[in-house]
Amino acid sequence: MSKEKLTAEDVKKIIAEKQVDFIRLQFVDITGRMKNVAITAEEIDKALNGEMMFDGSSIEGFVRIEESDMYLRPNPETFVIMPWFDKQEHTVARMICDIYKPDGTPFEGDPRYILKSAIDEARQMGFEFNLGPECEFFLFNADENGNPTTATNDEASYFDLAPIDNGEAARIAMVKTLMNMGFKIEAAHHENAPGQHEIDFKYSDALSAADNIITFKLVVKIIAKKYGLHATFMPKPINNECGSGMHCNMSLFKDGKNAFYDPNDKNGLSQIAYYYIGGILKHAKSMTALTNPIVNSYKRLIPGFEAPVYIAWSTGNRSPLVRIPSARGVGTRIELRHPDPSCNPYLAIAAMLRAGLDGIKNKIEPGEPIEKNIFRMSDDDLNESHVEKLPANLYEALVEMSKDEIIKNALGKHVYNNYMKAKNLEWKEYTNLVHPWEISKYIKMY
Repeated sequence: MSKEKLTAEDVKKIIAEKQVDFIRLQFVDITGRMKNVAITAEEIDKALNGEMMFDGSSIEGFVRIEESDMYLRPNPETFVIMPWFDKQEHTVARMICDIYKPDGTPFEGDPRYILKSAIDEARQMGFEFNLGPECEFFLFNADENGNPTTATNDEASYFDLAPIDNGEAARIAMVKTLMNMGFKIEAAHHENAPGQHEIDFKYSDALSAADNIITFKLVVKIIAKKYGLHATFMPKPINNECGSGMHCNMSLFKDGKNAFYDPNDKNGLSQIAYYYIGGILKHAKSMTALTNPIVNSYKRLIPGFEAPVYIAWSTGNRSPLVRIPSARGVGTRIELRHPDPSCNPYLAIAAMLRAGLDGIKNKIEPGEPIEKNIFRMSDDDLNESHVEKLPANLYEALVEMSKDEIIKNALGKHVYNNYMKAKNLEWKEYTNLVHPWEISKYIKMY
């Protein structure tokens, strides 16, 4: 996110000049949860030399206890000072790390490594992959003990402003904090549901985009807490309201030009773009296990609340899974609409890219676009157009992923096996519990 690409020497110079006391070495587990080890400024040489060891057996989906030693290798270009700390007490910075094994090779269970591998495949095909996310979240009131409730602090809706939008002050503070950390913010506004917000930041290369997403989520939560609020990226926290998505706008560049653009095509799209869409549609069901990774994700993916359900594409219509926004030329992009912000961005983006590249390599045609409201189409119309649905729940998505070699290979054996194990346990835990709806529905009836 830094305006300039920092080197190790730059980092050491800034630490000295800004009198940085602590540096957080950050990474994520396979579920996308951020982890960190804090070091003092005196340890920065050791860290930059990749000599910081940690116990990988304690991290979700990493390794067994008998092979637990792992090493953090921080990326200097991700160095940034965290502006929310009181600098009169101490100054804190962070760097995002790659995970390495004791033999000096990248750890195949590191989600960041999974994305870097997908990016490498794209580069071998001559492409640079850019991505711009649209992150939505909810702000809820906290109780007297600071614990989250499901009571929102406003009754506003789409594009409303203060005083109806009581979350505006917190959202502005989030934007200012993000900008201080190097983010280029394009838009910020209240979303459809009460307490729901969106902050959009400028697209970037895919690895930076994933780094930015995990940083964004941390900033939003920290600033919300300062305002007595709880920020959540849970996809569907409120019944009968729209859920939170994370639409992803993707583009490929080749030789400095947008590879998705063709001015001579009726839709302004290149053949590469059509093939990429074809790959996305082909792998959409299996990808959903990564883009929509929790039980609650599928409470959002239902008709009537603007989230996509049907596997189709359009050039403007927002009801299908894939939409092509109106911008052409350098701005030509493919918007994938079903991801939600609970996902691990490294794994989800890697799956999107591998799916699209498979479409290019195997010349997968996407079929004709659906330009009418797909939610109003009859079952006969959907069948005639060969339109299928996304998985209805996490279990169905995991089954689909188990059958898709492209997505499985995108993850690698280690991540795939550990991810499937964790998510099947999550599904089993959910299905084994008696939920409040069942009590209210059946306890008097039977």
